[in-house]
Amino acid sequence: MDAAARIEGLDAGSRLQHALDASYRYLGRRDRTAFEVRRQLEGALVDPATIDDALLELERLGYVDDVRYARRFAEDRRQLDGWGTERIERRLLAVGVPPAIVEGELATRAAQDELAAAIDVLRRRMTAPPADDHERDRALGLLARRGYSLELAYDAVRSFERD
Repeated sequence: MDAAARIEGLDAGSRLQHALDASYRYLGRRDRTAFEVRRQLEGALVDPATIDDALLELERLGYVDDVRYARRFAEDRRQLDGWGTERIERRLLAVGVPPAIVEGELATRAAQDELAAAIDVLRRRMTAPPADDHERDRALGLLARRGYSLELAYDAVRSFERD
């Protein structure tokens, strides 16, 4: 008997418990979004109604919280990796965080904070301010790859040159 047949043979309560057990194992490694948990349970051949019930229970218990996930992810990527808002936004949307939550979490950071973070990235990665156009382009590329807007990257490079 294959796994799908075994799961289908269970009563609703047992199917829910199976889904929750699979979710707890998956969540034990790190925080996940509701989208990621849903995708994992679909891969484990859990039926859609049971997935919905399991997600409601996980959210009620606080194991799955997309707002908390977005807040922590944004803070970590900003502080640990020096990522800009655009890169953080792309990544959060890719893991299924709803756009309204992403927008709300990213709006909390002031433009001045974003500029200071971009300048800090330049200070950490470059030994001296850019001396010519080639080095300026390199600095802009560094910030663009980190997810800073081009306008903000220009401002950061100019500020870094003045320091």
